[in-house]
Amino acid sequence: MVRRIDVTGAGGVRLAAWEFADPPKPREAEGAPGGVLLLHGLMGRASHWAGTARWLSERHRAIALDQRGHGQSEKLPEGPYTREAYVADAEAALTQLGLAPAVLIGHSMGALTAWQLAARRPDLVRGLIICDMRASALGAASQREWEAWFESWPVPFATLADVRKWFGEDDPWVERPNPSRGAFFAEVMAEGPDGWRPVFDPAQMLRSRETWVHDAHWEELIQVRCPALVVRGLDGELGRAESQEMVRVLPRGQYAEVADAGHLVHYDQPDAWRAAIEPFLDGVLTG
Repeated sequence: MVRRIDVTGAGGVRLAAWEFADPPKPREAEGAPGGVLLLHGLMGRASHWAGTARWLSERHRAIALDQRGHGQSEKLPEGPYTREAYVADAEAALTQLGLAPAVLIGHSMGALTAWQLAARRPDLVRGLIICDMRASALGAASQREWEAWFESWPVPFATLADVRKWFGEDDPWVERPNPSRGAFFAEVMAEGPDGWRPVFDPAQMLRSRETWVHDAHWEELIQVRCPALVVRGLDGELGRAESQEMVRVLPRGQYAEVADAGHLVHYDQPDAWRAAIEPFLDGVLTG
């Protein structure tokens, strides 16, 4: 069963949250307060967490959020698509869904949102999982590379098979064939009269990532007081040295890595991803 729950975010933006469970796990039966909120990365959507949310829901209430500008949530033309807006939306979701104190699981941009919220509202967050997100600034060149990358997309795609092939094999950013990457992007496409296009506006995505292109976020990381697990794919975007420094500055930081996984850790190696995070979750949610 997949159940949509409407949430009102910062400034009244309409957000879609999703519970993946059959049936949904009642909070009263969990044996521990709170639940899990899953936050996808840039260009992602809540359904990317479906596999994780389903095994989580066997013991805990787990909800994934379509963040503003993504999935089926509202895509305001002028935003804002700032760090403050994304964090305020996650805070609103936690309180409206009755999940707090929650464990936040974030991938990429969602991980940054998660640790910023944990730093701002420690009363709402009991644990944190950071999946393949850097704390250091990426630099202006990164934004120019992304602009050129968006322009290279051969949209519209004629079929979803074409989407899977381009993002999994033909995209210049792909070093070797990666079917899971193709599947990831197929899930964020919608069919129109002329073919398949992304459900998000690339210009809004560029605006969303500006603040981690130009700003570092070590200060917020240091302010996180709850247990925190930093997870990286061995072939991902978060390097080993930076990930270990993140663990060092986190007051209660832990480290895990997943072999044969790139940036999309939970998509590339779902079983190994589960093995990496489940012991941490058991300790935080049932300890």
